Amino acid sequence: MIVFLYPWFTIDAIIVWNLSNNNIFVIGWLSIFWMQLNYLEKLMKIHDVHNNLTQPLLLLMTTAIAVTAANLYYVQPILPLIAREFDLDMSELGIIPALNQFGYAIALLFISPLGDSIARRQLIAVLSLVLVVASSLTAFAPNFAAIVTAMFFIGLGANITQQLIPFAASIVKAKDKAATLGTLMMGLTLGILLSRTASGFVAEHFGWRGVYIMSGLVAALFGLLLYVFLPVNKPQSNLRYWPLLQSTLSLFKRHKALQHFTLAGAFWFAAFNVLWATLAIYVSNDPFNYNAQQAGLFGVIALAGVIGAKVSGRWVNVLGSKTLIMLSLLLIAIGFIVTGLFASNLTALIIGIILIDFGVFSAQVSNQVRVFNIDETAQSRVNGIYMLGYYIGGALGSIAGVKAFALYQWHGVIAVSLVFISLSAIFNCRAQQA
Repeated sequence: MIVFLYPWFTIDAIIVWNLSNNNIFVIGWLSIFWMQLNYLEKLMKIHDVHNNLTQPLLLLMTTAIAVTAANLYYVQPILPLIAREFDLDMSELGIIPALNQFGYAIALLFISPLGDSIARRQLIAVLSLVLVVASSLTAFAPNFAAIVTAMFFIGLGANITQQLIPFAASIVKAKDKAATLGTLMMGLTLGILLSRTASGFVAEHFGWRGVYIMSGLVAALFGLLLYVFLPVNKPQSNLRYWPLLQSTLSLFKRHKALQHFTLAGAFWFAAFNVLWATLAIYVSNDPFNYNAQQAGLFGVIALAGVIGAKVSGRWVNVLGSKTLIMLSLLLIAIGFIVTGLFASNLTALIIGIILIDFGVFSAQVSNQVRVFNIDETAQSRVNGIYMLGYYIGGALGSIAGVKAFALYQWHGVIAVSLVFISLSAIFNCRAQQA
Protein backbone atom coordinates (compact mmCIF):
# COMPACT_ATOMS: atom_id res chain seq x y z
CA MET A 1 0.00 0.00 0.00
CA ILE A 2 1.26 3.46 -0.92
CA VAL A 3 0.01 6.51 0.98
CA PHE A 4 0.41 10.03 -0.41
CA LEU A 5 -0.19 13.01 1.84
CA TYR A 6 -1.02 16.11 -0.13
CA PRO A 7 -1.48 19.34 1.80
CA TRP A 8 -1.32 22.32 -0.54
CA PHE A 9 -2.70 25.83 -0.15
CA THR A 10 -6.52 25.50 -0.17
CA ILE A 11 -6.77 21.77 -0.77
CA ASP A 12 -5.87 18.97 1.60
CA ALA A 13 -6.14 15.39 0.44
CA ILE A 14 -5.08 11.95 1.50
CA ILE A 15 -4.72 9.50 -1.35
CA VAL A 16 -4.33 5.80 -0.63
CA TRP A 17 -3.53 3.34 -3.40
CA ASN A 18 -3.75 -0.36 -2.57
CA LEU A 19 -1.58 -1.95 -5.26
CA SER A 20 -2.53 -5.52 -4.38
CA ASN A 21 -6.12 -5.26 -5.60
CA ASN A 22 -6.08 -1.91 -7.44
CA ASN A 23 -8.50 -0.28 -5.00
CA ILE A 24 -8.20 3.47 -4.81
CA PHE A 25 -9.58 5.68 -2.10
CA VAL A 26 -9.40 9.41 -2.46
CA ILE A 27 -10.42 11.51 0.52
CA GLY A 28 -10.27 15.23 0.00
CA TRP A 29 -11.75 18.42 1.29
CA LEU A 30 -11.57 22.12 0.49
CA SER A 31 -10.70 24.49 3.32
CA ILE A 32 -12.80 27.64 3.60
CA PHE A 33 -10.88 29.68 1.06
CA TRP A 34 -12.58 33.00 1.45
CA MET A 35 -11.61 33.25 5.12
CA GLN A 36 -8.01 33.60 3.97
CA LEU A 37 -8.60 36.62 1.76
CA ASN A 38 -8.49 39.35 4.43
CA TYR A 39 -5.29 37.84 5.82
CA LEU A 40 -3.69 37.69 2.37
CA GLU A 41 -4.73 41.24 1.56
CA LYS A 42 -2.99 42.53 4.69
CA LEU A 43 0.21 40.65 3.81
CA MET A 44 0.36 41.55 0.13
CA LYS A 45 1.84 44.94 -0.58
CA ILE A 46 0.91 44.76 -4.21
CA HIS A 47 0.03 48.28 -5.24
CA ASP A 48 3.62 49.12 -6.12
CA VAL A 49 5.10 46.68 -8.66
CA HIS A 50 8.60 47.73 -7.61
CA ASN A 51 8.15 46.03 -4.23
CA ASN A 52 9.91 42.71 -3.86
CA LEU A 53 7.83 39.66 -4.66
CA THR A 54 6.19 38.82 -1.33
CA GLN A 55 5.73 35.23 -0.22
CA PRO A 56 1.90 35.41 -0.18
CA LEU A 57 1.87 36.84 -3.70
CA LEU A 58 4.33 34.20 -4.87
CA LEU A 59 2.09 31.56 -3.30
CA LEU A 60 -0.98 32.89 -5.11
CA MET A 61 0.88 33.07 -8.45
CA THR A 62 2.26 29.56 -7.99
CA THR A 63 -1.19 28.19 -7.18
CA ALA A 64 -2.76 30.00 -10.13
CA ILE A 65 -0.10 28.58 -12.45
CA ALA A 66 -0.88 25.09 -11.14
CA VAL A 67 -4.65 25.23 -11.60
CA THR A 68 -4.33 26.89 -15.01
CA ALA A 69 -1.73 24.49 -16.39
CA ALA A 70 -3.96 21.61 -15.29
CA ASN A 71 -6.38 22.53 -18.09
CA LEU A 72 -3.87 21.27 -20.64
CA TYR A 73 -3.79 17.78 -19.12
CA TYR A 74 -7.26 17.05 -17.72
CA VAL A 75 -8.12 15.30 -20.97
CA GLN A 76 -5.37 12.66 -20.94
CA PRO A 77 -6.75 10.10 -18.45
CA ILE A 78 -10.31 10.50 -19.78
CA LEU A 79 -9.51 9.90 -23.46
CA PRO A 80 -10.85 6.31 -23.33
CA LEU A 81 -14.18 7.61 -21.94
CA ILE A 82 -14.48 10.24 -24.68
CA ALA A 83 -13.58 7.66 -27.33
CA ARG A 84 -16.34 5.33 -26.14
CA GLU A 85 -19.01 8.05 -26.06
CA PHE A 86 -18.27 9.36 -29.56
CA ASP A 87 -16.97 6.10 -31.10
CA LEU A 88 -13.60 7.57 -32.05
CA ASP A 89 -10.67 5.70 -33.55
CA MET A 90 -7.07 6.18 -32.39
CA SER A 91 -6.18 8.82 -34.99
CA GLU A 92 -9.20 10.96 -34.06
CA LEU A 93 -8.50 10.52 -30.38
CA GLY A 94 -4.95 11.87 -30.75
CA ILE A 95 -6.33 15.10 -32.21
CA ILE A 96 -8.03 16.06 -28.93
CA PRO A 97 -4.90 16.55 -26.75
CA ALA A 98 -3.00 17.84 -29.78
CA LEU A 99 -5.55 20.67 -30.37
CA ASN A 100 -5.33 21.53 -26.69
CA GLN A 101 -1.54 21.90 -26.96
CA PHE A 102 -1.81 23.64 -30.34
CA GLY A 103 -4.14 26.30 -28.89
CA TYR A 104 -1.62 26.90 -26.16
CA ALA A 105 1.17 27.19 -28.72
CA ILE A 106 -0.80 29.71 -30.80
CA ALA A 107 -1.39 31.78 -27.67
CA LEU A 108 2.34 31.76 -26.97
CA LEU A 109 2.99 33.33 -30.36
CA PHE A 110 0.08 35.76 -30.61
CA ILE A 111 -0.88 36.51 -26.98
CA SER A 112 2.26 36.11 -24.82
CA PRO A 113 4.09 39.11 -26.38
CA LEU A 114 1.26 41.37 -25.20
CA GLY A 115 2.63 41.00 -21.67
CA ASP A 116 5.43 43.40 -22.64
CA SER A 117 3.09 46.10 -23.97
CA ILE A 118 -0.08 46.08 -21.81
CA ALA A 119 -0.80 45.54 -18.13
CA ARG A 120 -0.69 41.81 -17.43
CA ARG A 121 -3.45 42.06 -14.84
CA GLN A 122 -5.97 43.10 -17.51
CA LEU A 123 -4.70 40.50 -19.96
CA ILE A 124 -5.00 37.74 -17.37
CA ALA A 125 -8.60 38.77 -16.62
CA VAL A 126 -9.54 38.39 -20.30
CA LEU A 127 -7.78 35.02 -20.55
CA SER A 128 -9.61 33.82 -17.43
CA LEU A 129 -12.92 34.60 -19.13
CA VAL A 130 -11.84 32.67 -22.24
CA LEU A 131 -10.91 29.70 -20.06
CA VAL A 132 -14.26 29.71 -18.23
CA VAL A 133 -16.27 29.85 -21.47
CA ALA A 134 -14.20 27.18 -23.23
CA SER A 135 -14.42 24.81 -20.26
CA SER A 136 -18.19 25.24 -20.22
CA LEU A 137 -18.40 24.51 -23.94
CA THR A 138 -16.38 21.33 -23.46
CA ALA A 139 -18.63 20.19 -20.62
CA PHE A 140 -21.70 20.40 -22.87
CA ALA A 141 -20.09 19.49 -26.22
CA PRO A 142 -22.56 17.51 -28.38
CA ASN A 143 -19.99 16.03 -30.78
CA PHE A 144 -16.32 15.53 -31.64
CA ALA A 145 -16.04 18.81 -33.59
CA ALA A 146 -17.30 20.79 -30.62
CA ILE A 147 -14.82 19.11 -28.29
CA VAL A 148 -11.75 19.82 -30.41
CA THR A 149 -12.86 23.42 -30.96
CA ALA A 150 -13.36 23.99 -27.23
CA MET A 151 -10.03 22.27 -26.50
CA PHE A 152 -8.28 24.75 -28.76
CA PHE A 153 -9.74 27.69 -26.82
CA ILE A 154 -8.88 26.07 -23.48
CA GLY A 155 -5.29 26.07 -24.76
CA LEU A 156 -5.58 29.77 -25.56
CA GLY A 157 -6.95 30.63 -22.11
CA ALA A 158 -4.23 28.64 -20.37
CA ASN A 159 -1.75 31.31 -21.54
CA ILE A 160 -2.30 32.77 -18.07
CA THR A 161 0.63 30.62 -16.93
CA GLN A 162 2.96 32.29 -19.42
CA GLN A 163 1.91 35.73 -18.26
CA LEU A 164 2.53 34.96 -14.59
CA ILE A 165 5.98 33.37 -14.98
CA PRO A 166 7.70 36.31 -16.76
CA PHE A 167 5.76 38.70 -14.53
CA ALA A 168 7.31 37.15 -11.41
CA ALA A 169 10.74 37.01 -13.07
CA SER A 170 10.53 40.74 -13.85
CA ILE A 171 9.83 41.88 -10.28
CA VAL A 172 12.12 39.56 -8.30
CA LYS A 173 15.74 40.36 -7.48
CA ALA A 174 18.31 38.87 -9.86
CA LYS A 175 19.91 36.73 -7.16
CA ASP A 176 16.52 35.18 -6.33
CA LYS A 177 15.42 34.52 -9.90
CA ALA A 178 16.45 30.86 -10.10
CA ALA A 179 14.84 30.02 -6.75
CA THR A 180 11.66 31.92 -7.70
CA LEU A 181 11.41 30.14 -11.03
CA GLY A 182 11.95 26.86 -9.22
CA THR A 183 8.96 27.64 -6.99
CA LEU A 184 6.77 28.68 -9.94
CA MET A 185 7.77 25.58 -11.86
CA MET A 186 6.92 23.52 -8.80
CA GLY A 187 3.40 24.89 -9.13
CA LEU A 188 3.39 24.15 -12.84
CA THR A 189 4.56 20.63 -12.10
CA LEU A 190 1.87 20.08 -9.48
CA GLY A 191 -0.77 21.34 -11.88
CA ILE A 192 0.36 19.10 -14.71
CA LEU A 193 0.72 15.98 -12.60
CA LEU A 194 -2.21 16.28 -10.20
CA SER A 195 -4.50 17.32 -13.07
CA ARG A 196 -4.55 13.68 -14.17
CA THR A 197 -5.41 12.44 -10.70
CA ALA A 198 -8.17 15.03 -10.26
CA SER A 199 -9.50 14.36 -13.76
CA GLY A 200 -9.55 10.60 -13.29
CA PHE A 201 -11.29 10.87 -9.91
CA VAL A 202 -13.97 13.32 -11.10
CA ALA A 203 -14.57 11.36 -14.32
CA GLU A 204 -14.99 8.09 -12.45
CA HIS A 205 -17.64 9.56 -10.14
CA PHE A 206 -19.30 12.27 -12.24
CA GLY A 207 -18.39 11.44 -15.84
CA TRP A 208 -15.82 13.10 -18.06
CA ARG A 209 -18.02 16.17 -18.56
CA GLY A 210 -17.88 16.83 -14.83
CA VAL A 211 -14.14 17.42 -15.20
CA TYR A 212 -14.78 20.53 -17.29
CA ILE A 213 -17.54 21.85 -15.05
CA MET A 214 -14.95 21.69 -12.26
CA SER A 215 -12.27 23.37 -14.38
CA GLY A 216 -14.60 26.23 -15.34
CA LEU A 217 -15.45 26.95 -11.70
CA VAL A 218 -11.79 26.89 -10.65
CA ALA A 219 -10.84 29.20 -13.54
CA ALA A 220 -13.52 31.70 -12.47
CA LEU A 221 -12.30 31.65 -8.85
CA PHE A 222 -8.64 32.25 -9.67
CA GLY A 223 -9.44 34.80 -12.34
CA LEU A 224 -11.11 36.85 -9.60
CA LEU A 225 -8.26 36.35 -7.12
CA LEU A 226 -5.60 37.40 -9.61
CA TYR A 227 -7.58 40.48 -10.61
CA VAL A 228 -7.87 41.50 -6.94
CA PHE A 229 -4.29 40.84 -5.82
CA LEU A 230 -1.95 41.23 -8.80
CA PRO A 231 -0.07 44.53 -9.14
CA VAL A 232 -0.54 46.70 -12.20
CA ASN A 233 2.79 46.53 -14.00
CA LYS A 234 4.23 49.24 -16.19
CA PRO A 235 4.64 47.79 -19.73
CA GLN A 236 8.25 47.52 -20.91
CA SER A 237 7.43 48.26 -24.55
CA ASN A 238 5.21 50.78 -26.34
CA LEU A 239 5.18 48.87 -29.62
CA ARG A 240 1.86 48.27 -31.34
CA TYR A 241 0.62 44.73 -31.84
CA TRP A 242 2.08 43.77 -35.24
CA PRO A 243 5.48 45.40 -34.66
CA LEU A 244 5.49 43.60 -31.31
CA LEU A 245 4.99 40.25 -33.05
CA GLN A 246 7.69 41.08 -35.59
CA SER A 247 10.09 41.94 -32.78
CA THR A 248 9.32 38.56 -31.20
CA LEU A 249 10.35 36.72 -34.35
CA SER A 250 13.43 38.90 -34.74
CA LEU A 251 14.52 37.94 -31.22
CA PHE A 252 14.42 34.28 -32.25
CA LYS A 253 16.44 34.98 -35.40
CA ARG A 254 18.99 37.14 -33.60
CA HIS A 255 19.76 34.84 -30.67
CA LYS A 256 21.27 31.48 -31.64
CA ALA A 257 21.17 30.47 -28.00
CA LEU A 258 17.40 30.93 -27.91
CA GLN A 259 17.07 28.65 -30.96
CA HIS A 260 19.09 25.89 -29.31
CA PHE A 261 17.35 26.25 -25.93
CA THR A 262 13.95 26.11 -27.64
CA LEU A 263 14.69 23.02 -29.73
CA ALA A 264 16.23 21.17 -26.78
CA GLY A 265 13.13 21.86 -24.67
CA ALA A 266 10.72 21.04 -27.49
CA PHE A 267 12.16 17.56 -27.99
CA TRP A 268 12.24 16.51 -24.34
CA PHE A 269 8.68 17.81 -23.90
CA ALA A 270 7.66 15.82 -26.97
CA ALA A 271 8.99 12.70 -25.24
CA PHE A 272 7.11 13.64 -22.07
CA ASN A 273 3.83 13.94 -24.00
CA VAL A 274 4.44 10.69 -25.85
CA LEU A 275 4.29 9.03 -22.44
CA TRP A 276 1.31 10.86 -20.97
CA ALA A 277 -0.84 10.83 -24.11
CA THR A 278 -0.65 7.02 -24.21
CA LEU A 279 -0.30 5.94 -20.59
CA ALA A 280 -4.05 5.92 -19.83
CA ILE A 281 -4.72 3.91 -22.99
CA TYR A 282 -1.92 1.47 -22.16
CA VAL A 283 -2.94 0.78 -18.56
CA SER A 284 -6.64 0.50 -19.45
CA ASN A 285 -5.81 -2.72 -21.32
CA ASP A 286 -4.09 -5.99 -20.36
CA PRO A 287 -2.22 -6.68 -18.13
CA PHE A 288 -3.40 -3.76 -15.95
CA ASN A 289 -7.06 -3.10 -16.93
CA TYR A 290 -7.25 0.10 -14.85
CA ASN A 291 -10.23 2.47 -14.93
CA ALA A 292 -9.96 6.24 -15.49
CA GLN A 293 -9.50 6.99 -11.79
CA GLN A 294 -6.72 4.44 -11.43
CA ALA A 295 -5.00 5.71 -14.58
CA GLY A 296 -5.22 9.27 -13.29
CA LEU A 297 -3.50 8.31 -10.05
CA PHE A 298 -0.24 7.86 -11.93
CA GLY A 299 -0.11 11.65 -11.77
CA VAL A 300 0.46 11.42 -8.01
CA ILE A 301 3.39 9.06 -8.51
CA ALA A 302 4.86 11.58 -10.93
CA LEU A 303 5.04 14.22 -8.18
CA ALA A 304 8.76 13.48 -8.30
CA GLY A 305 8.70 16.25 -10.89
CA VAL A 306 8.02 18.73 -8.08
CA ILE A 307 11.25 17.65 -6.40
CA GLY A 308 13.06 17.94 -9.73
CA ALA A 309 11.86 21.51 -10.21
CA LYS A 310 12.86 22.55 -6.71
CA VAL A 311 16.25 20.82 -6.79
CA SER A 312 17.04 22.32 -10.17
CA GLY A 313 16.27 25.82 -8.91
CA ARG A 314 18.90 25.35 -6.21
CA TRP A 315 21.60 23.64 -8.28
CA VAL A 316 21.46 25.54 -11.56
CA ASN A 317 23.75 28.29 -10.22
CA VAL A 318 26.25 25.65 -9.07
CA LEU A 319 26.46 23.25 -12.01
CA GLY A 320 25.28 25.50 -14.83
CA SER A 321 22.18 24.93 -16.97
CA LYS A 322 23.89 22.94 -19.69
CA THR A 323 25.39 20.32 -17.36
CA LEU A 324 22.26 20.02 -15.26
CA ILE A 325 20.12 19.53 -18.37
CA MET A 326 22.38 16.75 -19.67
CA LEU A 327 22.10 14.95 -16.34
CA SER A 328 18.32 15.38 -16.46
CA LEU A 329 18.12 13.97 -20.00
CA LEU A 330 20.12 10.95 -18.87
CA LEU A 331 17.59 10.31 -16.10
CA ILE A 332 14.70 10.64 -18.57
CA ALA A 333 16.31 8.14 -20.96
CA ILE A 334 16.88 5.66 -18.13
CA GLY A 335 13.25 6.05 -17.10
CA PHE A 336 11.98 5.21 -20.59
CA ILE A 337 14.34 2.23 -20.86
CA VAL A 338 13.11 0.85 -17.53
CA THR A 339 9.45 1.13 -18.57
CA GLY A 340 10.25 -0.51 -21.90
CA LEU A 341 12.28 -3.43 -20.59
CA PHE A 342 9.71 -4.27 -17.90
CA ALA A 343 6.56 -3.17 -19.70
CA SER A 344 4.09 -5.36 -17.81
CA ASN A 345 5.56 -4.70 -14.35
CA LEU A 346 3.76 -2.03 -12.29
CA THR A 347 6.76 -1.33 -10.05
CA ALA A 348 9.00 -0.73 -13.07
CA LEU A 349 6.37 1.54 -14.59
CA ILE A 350 6.22 3.59 -11.40
CA ILE A 351 10.03 3.86 -11.18
CA GLY A 352 10.25 4.87 -14.84
CA ILE A 353 7.61 7.60 -14.46
CA ILE A 354 9.37 8.99 -11.39
CA LEU A 355 12.68 9.25 -13.27
CA ILE A 356 11.05 10.75 -16.37
CA ASP A 357 9.11 13.43 -14.50
CA PHE A 358 11.99 14.30 -12.20
CA GLY A 359 14.24 14.75 -15.23
CA VAL A 360 11.76 16.72 -17.36
CA PHE A 361 10.95 19.36 -14.75
CA SER A 362 14.53 19.63 -13.57
CA ALA A 363 15.58 20.33 -17.17
CA GLN A 364 12.74 22.82 -17.64
CA VAL A 365 13.74 25.03 -14.72
CA SER A 366 17.39 25.00 -15.83
CA ASN A 367 16.44 25.89 -19.39
CA GLN A 368 14.05 28.67 -18.43
CA VAL A 369 16.63 30.35 -16.20
CA ARG A 370 18.99 30.75 -19.16
CA VAL A 371 16.10 31.80 -21.44
CA PHE A 372 15.17 34.69 -19.12
CA ASN A 373 18.80 35.84 -19.11
CA ILE A 374 18.83 36.40 -22.88
CA ASP A 375 17.06 39.80 -22.90
CA GLU A 376 15.64 41.21 -19.67
CA THR A 377 13.74 43.97 -21.53
CA ALA A 378 11.72 41.46 -23.57
CA GLN A 379 11.00 38.65 -21.13
CA SER A 380 7.42 37.98 -22.24
CA ARG A 381 8.46 37.79 -25.89
CA VAL A 382 11.53 35.62 -25.26
CA ASN A 383 9.57 33.34 -22.96
CA GLY A 384 6.69 33.24 -25.45
CA ILE A 385 8.83 32.11 -28.37
CA TYR A 386 10.60 29.53 -26.18
CA MET A 387 7.35 28.12 -24.82
CA LEU A 388 5.83 28.14 -28.31
CA GLY A 389 8.50 25.69 -29.41
CA TYR A 390 8.06 23.77 -26.17
CA TYR A 391 4.35 23.18 -26.70
CA ILE A 392 4.63 22.55 -30.41
CA GLY A 393 6.94 19.77 -29.29
CA GLY A 394 4.25 18.66 -26.84
CA ALA A 395 1.59 18.55 -29.58
CA LEU A 396 3.98 16.62 -31.85
CA GLY A 397 4.64 14.17 -29.03
CA SER A 398 0.92 13.62 -28.39
CA ILE A 399 0.24 12.78 -32.03
CA ALA A 400 3.39 10.67 -32.44
CA GLY A 401 2.75 8.79 -29.21
CA VAL A 402 -0.81 7.75 -30.04
CA LYS A 403 0.25 6.78 -33.56
CA ALA A 404 3.22 4.76 -32.27
CA PHE A 405 0.99 2.97 -29.78
CA ALA A 406 -1.56 2.13 -32.46
CA LEU A 407 1.14 0.64 -34.71
CA TYR A 408 3.64 -0.91 -32.29
CA GLN A 409 2.03 -0.80 -28.84
CA TRP A 410 4.08 0.22 -25.78
CA HIS A 411 7.51 -0.58 -27.22
CA GLY A 412 6.77 1.81 -30.09
CA VAL A 413 6.04 4.53 -27.53
CA ILE A 414 9.39 3.93 -25.81
CA ALA A 415 11.32 3.95 -29.10
CA VAL A 416 9.81 7.27 -30.24
CA SER A 417 10.46 8.82 -26.83
CA LEU A 418 14.15 7.85 -26.88
CA VAL A 419 14.54 9.37 -30.35
CA PHE A 420 13.13 12.66 -29.05
CA ILE A 421 15.43 12.61 -25.99
CA SER A 422 18.46 11.99 -28.23
CA LEU A 423 17.56 15.01 -30.38
CA SER A 424 17.15 17.13 -27.25
CA ALA A 425 20.62 16.13 -26.04
CA ILE A 426 22.13 17.08 -29.42
CA PHE A 427 20.69 20.61 -29.31
CA ASN A 428 21.65 21.07 -25.68
CA CYS A 429 25.24 20.12 -26.55
CA ARG A 430 25.24 22.72 -29.35
CA ALA A 431 23.91 25.45 -27.06
CA GLN A 432 26.24 28.04 -25.59
CA GLN A 433 27.33 27.26 -22.04
CA ALA A 434 25.03 28.87 -19.49
